[in-house]
Amino acid sequence: MATLKHISLRLQKLVCRQNVLVIGDSHTGVFRGAAIRAYFPLTAFKVVSVVGATASGLQNPNSKTQALPTFIDCIEKTPEARKVIILLGEVDAGFVIWYRAQKYGISVEEMLEKALVSYQEFLLKFSDQRQLICLSAPLPTIKDGQEWGKVANLRKAVKATQEERTQLTLKFNQGMKAFCQEHKIEYLDFDQASLGADGIVEHRLLNKHPTDHHYDYDAYRKMILPALKKCLR
Repeated sequence: MATLKHISLRLQKLVCRQNVLVIGDSHTGVFRGAAIRAYFPLTAFKVVSVVGATASGLQNPNSKTQALPTFIDCIEKTPEARKVIILLGEVDAGFVIWYRAQKYGISVEEMLEKALVSYQEFLLKFSDQRQLICLSAPLPTIKDGQEWGKVANLRKAVKATQEERTQLTLKFNQGMKAFCQEHKIEYLDFDQASLGADGIVEHRLLNKHPTDHHYDYDAYRKMILPALKKCLR
C-alpha cells in the first residue's frame, strides 16, 4: 500500500516542470527531504551521494569510492535532467590535500592545484551537454584537537589547524569560481555567508550533533535556497 509520502512524490513527478540531478559527496544530503520539495514544488530532484567522494579522487581509477564512474553513469542515465547541481565538500582541503602533501612530500599548493584540475576536467566533460550549477564547498567544521566522531578520528594524521584548512578551502572555492566564470558555468559562492569573524565557519552552520561534520541542514538550506531559486526558475 502506497504511503502518503510516496503518493506525494508521484504527484510531484506528474506536475513538475523540470528535473534536476544533484551529485556530490555526503553534503548533498541537504537536497533531500520535504523542505526542498516545498521550496521547489514544481521541480523533481534526484540526489546521488557518494560518501567520501573528493575532487582529488575523481581522476584516480583506483579510488575507493569510484565516484567518477558513478557520477558519469547517473548523468548519462538521467537525460531528462537538463540541470545538474554539483557539490563536492571540504574533504579535499580539510584532509586529502594535507594528507597527501605530508605523505608524498609535495607542497600543499601543488596538491591543491591537482584537486582543482581534477574537478575542472570533470565539469568540462558535461558543460556543453547540461546546465551545470557548481556550489562552493562547505567550510571545515572539525575543530582543532577534536578527537570524537568518525571523520575526526580519520583525520588525526593531519596537523593543519581549522583556520589553515579554512583558508585552503577558500582558495579551492575561489579557484573553482574563476574557472566557472571563464567557462560560463553557473557558480554559487557561499564563502562570505559561511565565514565567521574569527576566520572559521559561522557557528550557526554547525551541526547540532558535535560528532557530525556536516552543516546543520536547516541553516544550510536557508543560505543556499534563495540563490538556487534564481538558477532553477
